[in-house]
Amino acid sequence: MQLDIFEHGRDLMLRNDVLHALQRRNAAAARCAWRQLAAEFADDAALAPLNRLVATLEQPEGPPFDSAADVAEAVRQLQDDLVPAARQAWGAPGAAAWLAPSWAGLARRAAKLPFQADHAGWHAAALWLQAGDFAAATAAVQRIDSWRRIPAPLDWMAEARHRLDGLDASWPLLAELAWLAPERLDALTRRLADPLLTRLRRQFDAEFEGQGTAADLAWLPAWLLCEKPALAALLGQAQAGLQRAPERAMRLLLDLLHLERQGRQQDLVAQRRRLRDLQPSLYATYMRSR
Repeated sequence: MQLDIFEHGRDLMLRNDVLHALQRRNAAAARCAWRQLAAEFADDAALAPLNRLVATLEQPEGPPFDSAADVAEAVRQLQDDLVPAARQAWGAPGAAAWLAPSWAGLARRAAKLPFQADHAGWHAAALWLQAGDFAAATAAVQRIDSWRRIPAPLDWMAEARHRLDGLDASWPLLAELAWLAPERLDALTRRLADPLLTRLRRQFDAEFEGQGTAADLAWLPAWLLCEKPALAALLGQAQAGLQRAPERAMRLLLDLLHLERQGRQQDLVAQRRRLRDLQPSLYATYMRSR
């Protein structure tokens, strides 16, 4: 019986030998272990995906990319071939960690390509985020002219800042993203999975009377000041945008909070009227706590 158990566990042991070598990123040891598995269990279903992972370690990093199309093809190959193989080996979290150097390699190869709005996902900053190198992502975004006025790099910077320094450090950028591209803020809040941000987002969705779409998130910064006035100092650091109604509402609320602290009742009445005319639902939220 002991011999039977050993024989039936031999394939598992050999697969684990390959996986352990892959985890150490030892290409030679991984290939040797893979060949042993192939020699003894030629029909093993894990052979093909493990071979793709081993081959990744054996391949040298390629030359710099010449175009966004080249980046797109490399990303497609990574997502279609390596991601499923790595997830089969280690599950989603383990796969993400193991693939980080591959994403970083693509980011280095894309470093000299300029930002193109139509191919934003292939920019080095986006690839550095995939690699989990948020400092490198920050540096890549900062090399984009006027990045704070462009949805994609502003999104990337907000994520990188949050990953590096937490929610408080990212509030100004999140506010600017809300005004500029609320649909991107929608995706980013889900991606960040920050407990406080998630709770506030759910509360906003439940209480704010808007269109019921991601576009409503443009009003989130102003709404936050009604629910959490202590955020005024952080949200007040957001740079001026296009002065659309949601941004004007937040600036109005900052002014209202300042007037309240000073007790200037006459000015308060006038500013509250402006808020009511600008956004009745927001005005109602503000007045509930007054």
